[in-house]
Amino acid sequence: MKLKRSERLIDMTQLLLAHPHQLLSLTDFSQRYNSAKSSISEDLTIIKKTFESQGIGRIETISGAAGGVKFIPKANKEEALAFAEEVRVQIEDAKRLLPGGYVYLSDLLGNPSILRRLGKIIASGYQEGEVDVIMTVATKGVPIAQAVAEFLNVPFVIVRRDSKITEGSTVSINYVSGSSERVEKMELSKRSLKSGSKVLIVDDFLKGGGTVNGLRSLIAEFDSTTVGTVVFCESGVYNHQVEDCNSIIYIEQIDTSKNIIKARLGSFIEECEFS
Repeated sequence: MKLKRSERLIDMTQLLLAHPHQLLSLTDFSQRYNSAKSSISEDLTIIKKTFESQGIGRIETISGAAGGVKFIPKANKEEALAFAEEVRVQIEDAKRLLPGGYVYLSDLLGNPSILRRLGKIIASGYQEGEVDVIMTVATKGVPIAQAVAEFLNVPFVIVRRDSKITEGSTVSINYVSGSSERVEKMELSKRSLKSGSKVLIVDDFLKGGGTVNGLRSLIAEFDSTTVGTVVFCESGVYNHQVEDCNSIIYIEQIDTSKNIIKARLGSFIEECEFS
């Protein structure tokens, strides 16, 4: 059945949003809607202008017989700043203080709306081809990794501190926990990461830095490369030994005796090239 143009525009928009970083051919669109390619191209021009003006992302056109269009989600800087400021205010709530200088984040990282916006913002810093896989460590970083992976249309892998029988054979390393200075172990299934992969590390909280350094060492064991490290919250209260790590929120002060948390926007917002 041939759709009206308004119906076609709605359906095309939904397809593009549901398939980020995926090539969709004009031929498939033409057959789906029983419409000429010239009409499809006009529709895509309308959608492209709307996406760009509303800060949804951009649509790339690939020419040639095997060409088509590809939707690249991209947050604008105003959207990213508004999100980070909203989260910063919530994080400064003294009720979030936990023993050991940690901050309670589970409610934020369990909120689908926050996760979707966070995933889009982090993904905006990494264009197509720059990342083959997202890596995190169980368990708090998993929802962040899944959100970013969805917007980049790449897989994500979970590093564990104790192997599961369902993982098969694993590669393990010992690392020094930055906060407790204990030697701990992390491992990843050999089937999870291909040699030569470009890996983006994401996690929820950076305190001592041992976990991030451990993840980077594990990536090297797979003959792969770390292309970036982004954490939701970074604690500046402790002198971690992590370089080239960006954060959405940077916690400047934690005072459990006075019930004070002070935070500012992290480095990621300023360093990322938003649209």
